[in-house]
Amino acid sequence: MSLGWLESEAVYLIREAVATCRKPVLLFSGGKDSAVMLRLAEKAFWPGRIPFPVMHVDTGHNFPEAITFRDERIAELKAELIVASVQGSIDAGRVVEAKGPRASRNGLQTVTLLDAIAAHGFDAVFGGARRDEERSRAKERLFSVRVGGKWDPSKQRPELFELINPHLDAGAHFRVFPLSNWTELDVWRFIEQEKMSLPSLYYAHERSVFRRDGLWYAQTPFVEREPGEACVMKQVRFRTVGDASCTAAVESGARDAAEVIGELLISTISERGATRADDRVADAAMERRKLEGYF
Repeated sequence: MSLGWLESEAVYLIREAVATCRKPVLLFSGGKDSAVMLRLAEKAFWPGRIPFPVMHVDTGHNFPEAITFRDERIAELKAELIVASVQGSIDAGRVVEAKGPRASRNGLQTVTLLDAIAAHGFDAVFGGARRDEERSRAKERLFSVRVGGKWDPSKQRPELFELINPHLDAGAHFRVFPLSNWTELDVWRFIEQEKMSLPSLYYAHERSVFRRDGLWYAQTPFVEREPGEACVMKQVRFRTVGDASCTAAVESGARDAAEVIGELLISTISERGATRADDRVADAAMERRKLEGYF
């Protein structure tokens, strides 16, 4: 599919959700996929402002570059930012945080997300998930129905010719995925085309990292190292940016979008397979999280 076609499809889906749903929201973490989503929303309603709020489900274990970029982009667009805090969920006793070297807050985001959707009454939640990322995400519809926050892949609606049934029963909401048919390469080609800014950690830089399970993890206050996990300086970049406790870097010399595209053209490992510890717990790790209401 051409990049122009993918952009047109995404803009159509964003506008369709706004036209048919009562209260949409766009999930934005400062990562590349959500940054592309925000740019598409900006283009969909230009010269007007984006007609829905932006929400970050904040684990509190973020890379500072991503938070800086998030705040700068929101200020630039004069958009409304809602921060749903995992730390708030922990403090309220809604979730229990694990401890130890391999503990992560990533899975705790589900409860925080569902609580925020219910509290604000959102009936459509834009996400940047793509079908090429992972096998369970390949099952998703463009407008994916969640009942009580849960995902049942056997009860999703047909979307022939991308005609959307906008009806929702009480207690249900849509997850809307305008980037469903995009690949990681498409995302980077769009970033290059639009001359988009991104957090600096998406490009090659020197960073203190340590090796665990074949991956390079950043030295951060949020990750406790195990015996023998010594830090070294490496030139790395991040292919995907999530909770710092489960997101690893890759060795790279790519310093701009064109060089990243050059790397991707010869890569044989998906971004999540190459960098995400949370997807290595089990073959069905992502699907299990999604069934409970994950992104």
